Amino acid sequence: MTTTHEGHTERTGPVAVPPITDREAWQAARDELLVREKAHTREGDAIAAARRRLPMTEVDGTAVVVGPEGPTTLLDLFEGREELIVYKHMWHLGEPFENQCPGCTMTYYAVQDPAYLRARGVSFAVFAKAPYAELAPFVEFMGYPQDWYSVFDSDDETVSGDDFGTWVCFLRRGDQVFLTNSVTGRGAESTMPALALLDMTARGRMEAWQDHPEGWPEGKAPGWFWRADEDGVGNSWNGGRPAVQWTRPGATPVTAGEHHH
Repeated sequence: MTTTHEGHTERTGPVAVPPITDREAWQAARDELLVREKAHTREGDAIAAARRRLPMTEVDGTAVVVGPEGPTTLLDLFEGREELIVYKHMWHLGEPFENQCPGCTMTYYAVQDPAYLRARGVSFAVFAKAPYAELAPFVEFMGYPQDWYSVFDSDDETVSGDDFGTWVCFLRRGDQVFLTNSVTGRGAESTMPALALLDMTARGRMEAWQDHPEGWPEGKAPGWFWRADEDGVGNSWNGGRPAVQWTRPGATPVTAGEHHH
């Protein structure tokens, strides 16, 4: 291995690649895998059908959160629609933008525009455990929609409890609000399309846990490419800044002395 910059290594020797074959043999192998992929899709449909049959439990619709217009309630976030999806975004109090969670950044970034949700009658919001005055500059820097709300002062279990880094789904019946679903951990990968695209490639995500053929490049800790240096190349969990921040106006290099661990 040869180190090219902090946290990123590049193999100098030859590495294995997929076997080379003619187009007909390639198509036959691809069609064989497609049978498994279709079965996987059908099982996903069956799980989604079971999810639609889950019970729901009532929560306090009067729980208060604080957004760009000041305090508002969970019920108000529906904006008259029947359903509401909330992302609970991790937040590290007092830390600079580059130290905020790269996993949550990746989870939320690709779905920040809720236009298609609203077209289906579903409202959208982001909750974070920080005073709104601390969230607002980050939202502006990232160019995010004004869907962010502080739950810093809330003691309501629905809005401020449980693990953050979680998608939560609600349904409204009049003035009553019900919890219908929550998803966290690898379940949140459904809103990380970059991971799905990488899974389509020959090398995959290049994470150490993944099964790969012998001779493939060595994988690293999960999430290593969620942070990047100025060149946009992933490095490590505690280096650089979340990759998409480099596309933001005013993004500057990060030095070791600027991190607070």
